Amino acid sequence: VQLQASGGGLVQTGGSLRLSCAASRFNLDYTNIGWFRQAPGKDREFVALITKNGATSGTITSFSDAVEGRFNVSRDNAKNMVGLQMTSLKHEDTATYYCAADETLRKLVVEKRPDYWGQGTLVTVSS
Repeated sequence: VQLQASGGGLVQTGGSLRLSCAASRFNLDYTNIGWFRQAPGKDREFVALITKNGATSGTITSFSDAVEGRFNVSRDNAKNMVGLQMTSLKHEDTATYYCAADETLRKLVVEKRPDYWGQGTLVTVSS
C-alpha cells in the first residue's frame, strides 16, 4: 500500500491550492484519511479528517481550529483519491503536507501513528 500526496506549490497569501491524496493497491473508501502538516522546526500537526463512510453516520469531516472555515476535505471515489481544498491561504500555512490512513481514528488523529503515511507535498505561501 502506498499513499502519495500531491498538488503542493508556491502560492501568494490569500490564494488557493488543492492537494490530492492517492493510493495504490488500496481502496480509500474503506478507511479514515487524515491530512497533517509539518513546518520547519515544528511538530507534525493535524489539519483535517474525513472518515470512512459509516452505515448510519455517513462520512464525517473535521478540521483543526487553524484551518476551520478555510480548508475543505472530500473524497473522489471514482479516482480513489481524497482532496484537500485550501483557500484564503496564510503564510503560516507554509508546511509539508501529508496524508495518512488508518481504520482507527485514535491512532490516526490522537496518536498520529497511522498504519500508512504518504509522502508529503510542500506548500509555500508567500507573504
